[in-house]
Amino acid sequence: MTVRRSFPTDRGVARLVFTDRDDGDFAGDGDPGRCDPQVRALSDRPWSWVRQVHGDGVVVVTEPGGGCGLEADALVTAVPDAVLTMRGADCPLVGLFSPEGVLAVAHAGWRGLVAGVLPRTVATMRSCGATEVSAVLGPCISAGRYEFGADDLEHAVAVLGAGVRGRTGGDGPALDLVAGVVASLATTGVTVDLRSHRCTAGDPSLYSHRARGDRGRHLAAIWLEPV
Repeated sequence: MTVRRSFPTDRGVARLVFTDRDDGDFAGDGDPGRCDPQVRALSDRPWSWVRQVHGDGVVVVTEPGGGCGLEADALVTAVPDAVLTMRGADCPLVGLFSPEGVLAVAHAGWRGLVAGVLPRTVATMRSCGATEVSAVLGPCISAGRYEFGADDLEHAVAVLGAGVRGRTGGDGPALDLVAGVVASLATTGVTVDLRSHRCTAGDPSLYSHRARGDRGRHLAAIWLEPV
């Protein structure tokens, strides 16, 4: 089931969408424009997309449809009618908004979390006029289904804290990405709404590269509808 959330701001209503298989495959080599007509079914506005590289890059979108094709893992805007998008198949997708109408969306895989993509996204939002920032976590794989190499796990723990250390259902080492998102944003004073989170491995309505080898991608999109 597609998740749709709305949040009031001083300059309009922020709309946040997390898609699933019923909305189609948004892989599209990064460009949602290649995914018509399902793109227009979600929001018939100019879309911004980037080439996601599992890093900490943040792009500020200054006009609807701006920033397209750059390498980054987060988009920020204060512009009405600009649809910010990120794709995923196991990595966390996070929507962020502020009362001033500054919005963002981030792709926060484990490398991006360790690199600090979420604090950098929040800092960029604040540089654009945001004060209190709120975050919503969308789909990602759960710790119980995400077996993780011991060395990489220790690296993540060193940066994000012991709370990201998990165990799989078979009692193997695992990374808790949900805890990682919460811990990373906590360093900026931002709390995370977890009610829209679903496990990509456990929910067949979502794409999961780790659990099912899916090549498809679901999407997170956020935009501001002006008053």
